[in-house]
Amino acid sequence: MDPIVRIREYQRDRVNFVLENVDLAFANSLRRVMMADLPTVAIDLVEIETNTTVLPDEFISHRLGMIPLVSTNCDAAMRYTRDCNCLENCAFCSIVLTLNVTCTDAVTMDVTSNHLEIQPHPNEGTEEAGEEQVRRSDTFGMPVGKKEADVDPILICKIRKGQELKLRCVAKKGIAKEHAKWSPCSAVAFEYDPHNKLRHTSYWYETDEKAEWPLGQNAREEEPPREDEPFDFNAKPNKFYFDVETDGSLGAQEVVMKGIAELQKKLASLVLALRRVRNGENEMDVPTSGDQTFGDQPVAGSGGEATWGSGPASSWGSSPGSGGGSSWGNNNYGSGGNTTGTWGSSPQGSANAWSSPSNAGWGSPSAQANGWNV
Repeated sequence: MDPIVRIREYQRDRVNFVLENVDLAFANSLRRVMMADLPTVAIDLVEIETNTTVLPDEFISHRLGMIPLVSTNCDAAMRYTRDCNCLENCAFCSIVLTLNVTCTDAVTMDVTSNHLEIQPHPNEGTEEAGEEQVRRSDTFGMPVGKKEADVDPILICKIRKGQELKLRCVAKKGIAKEHAKWSPCSAVAFEYDPHNKLRHTSYWYETDEKAEWPLGQNAREEEPPREDEPFDFNAKPNKFYFDVETDGSLGAQEVVMKGIAELQKKLASLVLALRRVRNGENEMDVPTSGDQTFGDQPVAGSGGEATWGSGPASSWGSSPGSGGGSSWGNNNYGSGGNTTGTWGSSPQGSANAWSSPSNAGWGSPSAQANGWNV
């Protein structure tokens, strides 16, 4: 049976829906993707010029980073800093916001997210061509609720007469797997089996099994079980009640739709990788004479060295052949030989599994040389 989605309640920043005919793994994967894998914009760098408030710099910086910024269509409207070709933050991979507030009255003044103003980049217009800025909305990068009368601003700090706060912020694109400030959701919850038909508390209750599994509103969607109904040991949940609440950086509809698209992309990448392995076409971690990582064996006839296993050169034992090299032997450290070591620098510029950026097995930017960050 095909999956069924039934929307029970929809608002701009919240959606409540029922997902049927899927298994528990898929439902939980969708929840996790919506929370942690959708890109948004958040303040990542704060340069404080003047701070005479009662709060320290790092406290204010943390509060600024947690302010949600409008991130509609962020995946196409902004680049990741790591993918941009600029030497420093540019208009394609960052947004500059400033805050300059001074209290001149005798009453306490609230410094809020409405005081943050977007500023043009000093080098804007000199970068290479790109379409990211064309895809941005008019409010892209602004604090959520700014210029909206019915939305209360977010309080940053309070200042008294004579106190001042002046700073510059740089907002960047990221996902919540890097930091929680990039999560577009305040909460994503789902419930299944509201009547406890699967007997979750049969062995995990203290005094009263039924009282410790209270019925919620979702129990109205299903028929309660009969007392004499036999227990189905093969039963699995197939109906899930979702409640998605966003922080305003992305709309509820955009979060759900892009969460499904992101999950589909991840599954497609996994299927493609499995097909390559089955067909013998997997190009990940392919060992070459100059590219050896943990557990790789050198190509036959290449004369290269193996890092952990056997081969013309052993990393732990002595060299079995005249042309081999030992990582712990005399040939690797100052002997003047033609062999290379695994832990130290390579005398002849050969593969170094720890220090060479192009041949390393842990931090290499090359997809074929990196067995962990692909």
